[in-house]
Amino acid sequence: MSDGEGQAAQVPAGPRATRDYSTLFRLDGRRAVVVGAGSGIGRESALALAAHGASVVCADRDLAAAEATAATAPGLTAYGLDVLDSRAVSAAAGELGDVDVLVFTAATNVRKRLVDYTAEEFDRVVSLNLRSSFDLVRGFGAGMAERGRGSIIGFSSIRAVTVEPGQGVYAATKAGLVQLLRTAAAELGPSGVRVNAIAPGIVDTPLTAQIRTVPAWAEAYASKSALGRWSRPDELAGAVVYLASDASSFVTGTQLFVDGGWTAVDGRYEPPAT
Repeated sequence: MSDGEGQAAQVPAGPRATRDYSTLFRLDGRRAVVVGAGSGIGRESALALAAHGASVVCADRDLAAAEATAATAPGLTAYGLDVLDSRAVSAAAGELGDVDVLVFTAATNVRKRLVDYTAEEFDRVVSLNLRSSFDLVRGFGAGMAERGRGSIIGFSSIRAVTVEPGQGVYAATKAGLVQLLRTAAAELGPSGVRVNAIAPGIVDTPLTAQIRTVPAWAEAYASKSALGRWSRPDELAGAVVYLASDASSFVTGTQLFVDGGWTAVDGRYEPPAT
């Protein structure tokens, strides 16, 4: 293969000329901060990162929950952090030292049609889902850029691309988060920092407890995915390790769907094949 002048095309060298694929997902010597590590996807993400060699700070507004996660495995420490406090986020970015990986999962939802939403409810959802994400990216991203390395992983949702009645504000925050992270990828990429989103489907967490308590609703959601079921929080951990590790060294500005095929399947009706 050659370029227009008949010369051999030059392929830029990657971060490593050759790779030891047996250690591709290892995170030894790296420091990670997982915000929302007290439960659900955040907890499983922290455990998975530690299992691959990272030193992990389990950050959560509920310090007792963070401490419970940290007590389950070596390499984990707890840190109390309320991401709704911008000054606390800025202070954490300074106190926690050289952070190589930032994962944040905290989110909330108020399931109401738009015309029934109150201004207070709108502000509550936007503040946690979008404003706090902005503060985390700004706070930790600056230090990563100065050091010339880092991976930022935020959790969006299938609702960033597909909606339903009662999910409008939540969906808007998740779509906004994707664009925020893409912009961060563009701005921080030249400094060696990668920024990506993971979009889960329906996961059995406290945030979805309202759905799980209604059998018809829970089954309708399960049947929408290609796999015909809900996911467990631990099934998101592999994507976190991938995006944190050298296995994804050329992946940035993307949204990785871990949704059981939800966004690939058209409707719930299975027509006859012939």
